[in-house]
Amino acid sequence: MDNKLKELAKTIASYSIDVKKGEKVFIATESLETRDFVSYLIDEITNLGGIPFVNIVDPILNTKLLETANDDRVELSKKYAEFKVDNFDSFVQIKYRVNDYENKNVSKEFTKKLGKALKKTQDIKINKRKWVLLNYPSELDSYKARMTVSEFKKYALDVMTVDYRKLSDMIKPLKQLMDKTDKVRIVSPGTDLTFSIKGMKSIPCCGDKNIPDGELYSAPIKTSVNGKITYNTPSPYQGEIYTDVCLEFKDGKIIKATCNEDNEKLNEIFNSDEGARYVGEFSLGFNPKILYPMGDILYDEKILGSLHFTPGQAYKDCYNGNDSMIHWDMVLIQRSDYGGGEIYFDDVLIRKDGKFVLDELKPLNFER
Repeated sequence: MDNKLKELAKTIASYSIDVKKGEKVFIATESLETRDFVSYLIDEITNLGGIPFVNIVDPILNTKLLETANDDRVELSKKYAEFKVDNFDSFVQIKYRVNDYENKNVSKEFTKKLGKALKKTQDIKINKRKWVLLNYPSELDSYKARMTVSEFKKYALDVMTVDYRKLSDMIKPLKQLMDKTDKVRIVSPGTDLTFSIKGMKSIPCCGDKNIPDGELYSAPIKTSVNGKITYNTPSPYQGEIYTDVCLEFKDGKIIKATCNEDNEKLNEIFNSDEGARYVGEFSLGFNPKILYPMGDILYDEKILGSLHFTPGQAYKDCYNGNDSMIHWDMVLIQRSDYGGGEIYFDDVLIRKDGKFVLDELKPLNFER
């Protein structure tokens, strides 16, 4: 366990955020359970000449602050966020899950105000600063993954410490193909969707932003999406969990959204702002050690043989013109054990039942 934690700390400091001498690193963690890992991270950052700073915020106390907040707290939160992006070069955010429903009573109106107030600094942090986000294994995660605590910790650290440098090389043929693709078609049970990614470059994600990692994303031309997609994994958002979410599109816009739970609440999310009903990201997942969903998007969006199609904000490095306060990664697994499916690039089948069929892409199937 200690060796894996040290390996992960070294990867983050020397590879993910690539600390240089004199750079200031803001480490935010949600639990003292992460103490050993943060200690190793401090060592690695310091050894590289960086200056680490640690902030610990208990998620339950943070929820209490959000539930009792007013407009003054919004303004103070904005100033604090501005201070951080003005004074730190890199950010490491360590989440520690205790309850997916903890924020369910936080005012949706306050959440919208806070999101709007922090949007500018969030854009700076994501697009102009180095950062990495990871979920430290918790007892809740173990429960969701249906493992013992010790089993899940071992699994999580194995998943987080895959060889990202090797994966970065393996992804190159898929990137080359995606970069020259115009029309994409996705077919699965309850899904028949078409859109264009012409001129939208693709971005490899191999351990330099999220941990765990393993995806390649692009963005659809904003008004090109037509058809229907049905997601077959749980979709958590703002203290609620939605299942079997089905979205219907016309000329890029979500014109109908349904789920197994509360359709009114679901549509409130897509009514957050104009951009919430358009898509900001299309991505293929292929972390070789993540096979099943557990309701944690940092894991689920990297599932081998999956894709995610994301309503809301587009990333600046693959910007399709869509802006929103939401960015909701929703996952569809296309392996045969989840109903199968196909992906076509310019009418050529590139992946069937979660496995790439073109010779140059087959290494990403990780078959033994």
